[in-house]
Parts: sequence; structure tokens; C-alpha cells
Amino acid sequence: MWLKTFLIFLGAFFVGLVATLFISKSRLDRENARLVDELLADAGPESDRVFRLEDLVRLPEPVQRYLAHVLTEGQPYLRTVRLRQSGEFLMGDAMAAWKPFTATQHFTVDPPGFVWDASIVMAPLLPVRVVDAYQAGEGALRAKILSVVSVVNAGPGPEMNSGELIRYLAETGWFPTALLPGGGVGWQSIDEVSARATLEHRGTTVSLVFYFNNRDEVERVYAEARYREVDGAFEPTPWTGRFSNYQVRNGVLIPLDGEVAWNLPGGDLTYWRGHVEEIAFR
Repeated sequence: MWLKTFLIFLGAFFVGLVATLFISKSRLDRENARLVDELLADAGPESDRVFRLEDLVRLPEPVQRYLAHVLTEGQPYLRTVRLRQSGEFLMGDAMAAWKPFTATQHFTVDPPGFVWDASIVMAPLLPVRVVDAYQAGEGALRAKILSVVSVVNAGPGPEMNSGELIRYLAETGWFPTALLPGGGVGWQSIDEVSARATLEHRGTTVSLVFYFNNRDEVERVYAEARYREVDGAFEPTPWTGRFSNYQVRNGVLIPLDGEVAWNLPGGDLTYWRGHVEEIAFR
């Protein structure tokens, strides 16, 4: 009798656990969908503005060559972007194991913003849901195990706002009309293969150096200081993003592969490697 009672209890426990996880995932799905809806609702009005080569005349020469290479004259200025990614994420130091992830990311250009909604598989049947965002001038990073247990809840604040705006600027290669005049990005010439991009939004100003290869593609971007969380505090740390495998998607030449790394005194710590599976522009 006791065994039968135990099995009934065990069955009821697992049914309850599955129901709790399902309800928690559904609730988190709704919360994340609301974030995306709010992001897209804030996007600027539709415009009939299109790219013209004459728009480039005041930009540094490597930026001119890059934009003329990846865009086609008559390309509409992009308003919103949706992409789907897969890849690997490193949670820890260089000795930690890489974990696979899938993600959906939405961007707006005016105002600058994004919501990155990812699922990282830490172990079989143990996903971590991560939402990284810059919205209405505020940056945030949240992570929950099994959509239930919160393990990260950072931002907003000056460091998170700056870090997430740097991420937005670094990823404009996926929607390069954002780098044209009038998109909010200012350019400063450095030399024949690099230029500095600066973006200010709601009191936060960030800069990245863009480096261009001999195919007039953005090969890497570099921030002299992006805030990195170390033992509960933020430390300004050099940071690099690298991009490759340029292919045409929806009439725009974009990189499908990328990776990002902290540039530490002991060597680079690469912590994200991703591939764009699908992208849609509006």
C-alpha cells in the first residue's frame, strides 16, 4: 500500500512540476512578447527615404566604400529588423564549456533599440532563458533557469545603458542604413582602413572604431571600454566584435557570422559565436 501511495504522490509531483514549468514558460513568453511589442511601437514612422550615393560624400573614405559596397542605390532606409540566430555561448572563464543557443532578435533604428531573446542549453533538459535589451534609453539583462529561477537581473543604470548601446552600434552591420547620415551615428576619420562611429541617445554616448578589410567590409569593431561585470561590480574593459561570411540578404550585403570577446591582459576571452539563420527588414 505504501508503494502505491508513494507512486501516486510521485506522479502528482511530476505532473505539478511540468504544469508549473509550462505556466512559467508561457508567462515569460508573454512578457518577452510585450517587450518586443513595446519596442516596435516606439519605432519612428514609415518613410519613403532611400539610399543615394551622394549621401556618402561627407563620410570618411573607408565608410563611403563600405556603404557603397553593401547597399544598392535606391535601398530604402530600414526601420525595423528581425533576425534568428544560432551559435555558442561561454558562461564563465576560458576553461568553461561552450553551450549552444538559439535566439530571436528585434531591432529598431529610430530610436535605437533591440530585444535579444535567447535560450541557452546548459545541460540536457536545462535551458536558461536570456533576454538582453536596450529600450527607451535603458539597458537590461535578465536570465532564468527553466524560465523560473532568476539567476541574472541587471540594469538599467549608466553602465548597462552604455554597454547595451555599444552592442546596438556594433550590430548595425546587419542593418547598415542605420550608419548613413541622418541615422544618429557620427563619423570621425582615422585612416584608410578605420573610422570612429559615435552614437548619443538619451544622455548616453558611446563610440566604436570600425575596421574595414580589403573587400570594403566591416571586419571588426573595437570599444576601448565596455562595462564588464566582475564580482558584482562593473569594470570598463576593452571589447572587440568580429564579423565575416558576408552574403546578400533582402538586397543588403551583411555578415552572417560573428564573435565577440573581452580583451583581457592575459589574452582575449571570446564568449559569443553566432550565425544569422534568417533576417527580415522593414
